[in-house]
Amino acid sequence: DQYRILRGPAAERAFTSPLNDEKRSGTFVCAGCGHSLFSSRTKFDSGTGWPSFWEPLDTAVGTSVDRSLLMVRTEVHCARCGGHLGHVFDDGPRPTGLRYCINGLALRFVMGSGVIS
Repeated sequence: DQYRILRGPAAERAFTSPLNDEKRSGTFVCAGCGHSLFSSRTKFDSGTGWPSFWEPLDTAVGTSVDRSLLMVRTEVHCARCGGHLGHVFDDGPRPTGLRYCINGLALRFVMGSGVIS
């Protein structure tokens, strides 16, 4: 499942990732290459069933247009390895108003305040 998500447009089922409930201080990194993506300080409970963040770390992610499912969405991928992470929507909290809806299987959690890469 992890390979299918990182290398394609797949998604895990909602409410299946233990990272959805992760509340410790640390950094969420790409499960494919270990690149630091999101600080735990920007994580919030969106109620969607996937780990959600209002902002990635600087230069951590890239985006592209996703026209699948008969709609236009913004896909989010790791800036280092290109692994598919999820999508970003404009219905998030302040200060950005964004919701990065990320597959837990595309992430690993590293406890502590330091950025890994």
